[in-house]
Amino acid sequence: MSRTVEGQTTYMSAPVQAAYSYCEAVTGQQARNFAYGIRLLPAEKRQAMSALYAFSRRVDDIGDGELEPETKRVRLENTRTLLDRVRSGAVDEDDTDPVAVALADAARRFPLPLEGLDELIDGVLMDVDGTVYETWDDLKVYCRCVAGAIGRLSLGVFGTEPGAPGAERAPEYADTLGLALQLTNILRDVREDAGNGRTYLPADDLAKFGCSAGFHRATPPPGSDFAGLVHYEVRRARALFAEGYRLLPMLDRRSGACVAAMAGIYRRLLDRIERDPEAVLRGRVSLPGHEKAYVAVRGLSGLDARHISRRTARGRV
Repeated sequence: MSRTVEGQTTYMSAPVQAAYSYCEAVTGQQARNFAYGIRLLPAEKRQAMSALYAFSRRVDDIGDGELEPETKRVRLENTRTLLDRVRSGAVDEDDTDPVAVALADAARRFPLPLEGLDELIDGVLMDVDGTVYETWDDLKVYCRCVAGAIGRLSLGVFGTEPGAPGAERAPEYADTLGLALQLTNILRDVREDAGNGRTYLPADDLAKFGCSAGFHRATPPPGSDFAGLVHYEVRRARALFAEGYRLLPMLDRRSGACVAAMAGIYRRLLDRIERDPEAVLRGRVSLPGHEKAYVAVRGLSGLDARHISRRTARGRV
């Protein structure tokens, strides 16, 4: 099969196409918000993003599974070995692992910083080891592994527009936007994570707001200022979004639309969490389909990128 990529015709064999189809199916089934955003990309970029997601999902599933910690560590290191094979060009088109085939092809087509997937594995190993984060600086290390690195990998697919001002800082902004998304995830999932024996919010923040007892029920810990804690973390996430959004004007229209859609969905989740902090203790906060569609249209129109460009010019982002 032949496709056109930025004016060049490239060939894609049937096994590689099948591998990408598998990864797109995994993405569509397992990552609705992510899948919603990448629908806005041209086929080659969408396929590459699906390959990145499918590999990342495999790593996450190992960390979240029911296996013993030592077995998880072995499987994560096996996944790192597979990544080494991809990196060295040792994965053939007829390999039996469709994720490896798709990722290897994506790495040939795009300048992917594959060390970001090593960082993801490192982050999931922190989960397996039960790492506790005492401060925001500690938590940032984890967030950069599991989300910032994915932002930088995604930028390898998107690329930046030729001559875009400040493009040398694009990886930094992509990383920061990943942190914003991850902190939003952490706020949304505090009850679910507590049920799995995990607490991600910094221990000093929990102590400051009387929440050190954790989030094991549908009501806040007795005597705590749970709303104060949530609003404090929401402000932190908003500052990260504001910084990370500087990436948008550096991307082409469809890549910018993809990023704006995914980030916009999470910013709206953040709005909902801010309005009703205790909702995250009662269940998973989500957006209806029509609201996601609005965010996607807004991103595709370029409104967000133009808005950020004007604010950047005024020094107000």
